[in-house]
Amino acid sequence: MARLVLRLAGSGDEEIDGASCNSSPAERGFALPTGAPTALDCDQARLVVTQARTMLAAAPLRIDPAKFAEATSDWLDPHGLWSVAPDAPAGAALRREAAALLDELQAPPGSGPCLAALRLGAELFRWSRQVSALFDEGKRAGEARPPATAAEAWTVAMAAPFEDGVVTRSARDLARELGREAGTLHARYGASIDRYVDAARERLSPSISPEGWAQAVIAAALRAYVPQLDAHGAWAPLEEEISIYDLALEVSPPSRLWSEMTRTALGVRIDRGAPAPLRDGDVLLHIEETPLAGMSVEQAEQMSLLGDMKPGAHTRVALLRRGLAAPIELMLAPEPEPPFTVGAAELTMELARYGDGEVAILAIPDVPDDLGDRLSRALLQAREHGSLRGVVLDLRANGGGSTDGAIAAIGHFLPGATLFPMRRRDGGIEVERAPDIPPSRGWAGPVAALVDGDSASAAEMIAGALASYRRGVVVGDRTYGKGCAQEYLDDEAHVGVLRLTTLLYALPDGSPVQKTGISPQLSLTLPASLEREARVEHALGPWRGPDVRDAARVREVPWPTHGGRVGPCPDDVVCRALRAIGAVRAAAR
Repeated sequence: MARLVLRLAGSGDEEIDGASCNSSPAERGFALPTGAPTALDCDQARLVVTQARTMLAAAPLRIDPAKFAEATSDWLDPHGLWSVAPDAPAGAALRREAAALLDELQAPPGSGPCLAALRLGAELFRWSRQVSALFDEGKRAGEARPPATAAEAWTVAMAAPFEDGVVTRSARDLARELGREAGTLHARYGASIDRYVDAARERLSPSISPEGWAQAVIAAALRAYVPQLDAHGAWAPLEEEISIYDLALEVSPPSRLWSEMTRTALGVRIDRGAPAPLRDGDVLLHIEETPLAGMSVEQAEQMSLLGDMKPGAHTRVALLRRGLAAPIELMLAPEPEPPFTVGAAELTMELARYGDGEVAILAIPDVPDDLGDRLSRALLQAREHGSLRGVVLDLRANGGGSTDGAIAAIGHFLPGATLFPMRRRDGGIEVERAPDIPPSRGWAGPVAALVDGDSASAAEMIAGALASYRRGVVVGDRTYGKGCAQEYLDDEAHVGVLRLTTLLYALPDGSPVQKTGISPQLSLTLPASLEREARVEHALGPWRGPDVRDAARVREVPWPTHGGRVGPCPDDVVCRALRAIGAVRAAAR
């Protein structure tokens, strides 16, 4: 897909811009998950590894086999049954085989079988038979003690048997408990839930060969490998590709069947965000013909986009609901295209007294694709105040987002200016240019960017461009320091999507951002940020680029003094920033 992303890793995540070289989910649709473990053969994984190592913006560093083993174990086991549980033998086997498995992945395609993966597959095949037997044992126990009341059955149906975070429960205990819950519900609801009990058993202990398990190990190893190679990278199979996007920052996010959910023994409990006629608290058993029992979190979340996978079509679901004696089926009508409403996703604007006039403070919590349009409307609203003396862009805690959104925003203050040099691995440099925003939509007066240690990536682009051109004042604390860009790419094995750091960028004057951040012209004492790009393992090093500024555009737009008349403000930090900006005539310097 080759779509640029710029966002602080770990904050929930990457927004994508509109640039596209290959097919995107919007064009081809998301794949419908099957519930089966993701499986790759050795050469498919090697193709993707070679692609990632070749396209990474800098030479790759060595990967630690121990950390690779831990991450592979996490991706392999979606339940706490196969490798991460304390008693699962595959966990120890992965640690023993990690170095060999890593070498096999990094070998050229066509180098022969992945023998370490085959050994691990044999171990998992033996263990899965034990898990299956333990599930059946628990199921018989549950069927022997049916729930006495509907309320007791409902308590079992909505229970959350899987652990979040570190798994401490033994796999043997969990397998028995899952079987017991399935048996208890089968005793209550009978043949109407047979298919969901069968799906749970098959997905919790898949009936695949040792070679099939080896392919599941290879897929998990690839998911583990890419983030070890690239701090901001990821790979996901097509059935789970939603897991590497931040769809919430899209201009028109797709509709979903829930916003929060919890997996149960036989399905998915909707915790929040159920669209009518679904209700929060419902336990979904299947969507269309696909049971949800035993699905990974990533596959289940992709199932929630079914309306987006089948636009305009009705969606059939089966569910358990509190107070009902049996499962029911519902037909969900497709959501109509929502009409555009100007106030639906606007920037928050507040006015604060400043000298003999006012300042507009625009809170920008992230950088979506349409930030330019939102900023145009906010500036239009701000200009209606005849006493407007300046604009403050509040970029605190803004983890970034879309490069397109950042560049469009910058065009309102630096129309048509050359902006960021971006360097690829081969040394090729691309230079971005701001759109030529007409004066009626832009702002030629004083501007400032308020930043802190959590202002990152695309937010740093906005602040950094204003500083490089001396167009505005940057005030606050040193920023996070993420001066790299990711792209979404169809992988060369045609089995998934790769997110990879392919570009390093510098500010228009050539100043590095990566692992450096932007130092404000006016410093404020703010709460210390616990995270910095410079502390992120496997993050790429800084890059100083060429000065690409239009010399004629480098000019100061000074702020007027305020004479001590400031506020009230949205918060104390804003007032402190305004006092610092206007204590003397301030411009970017």
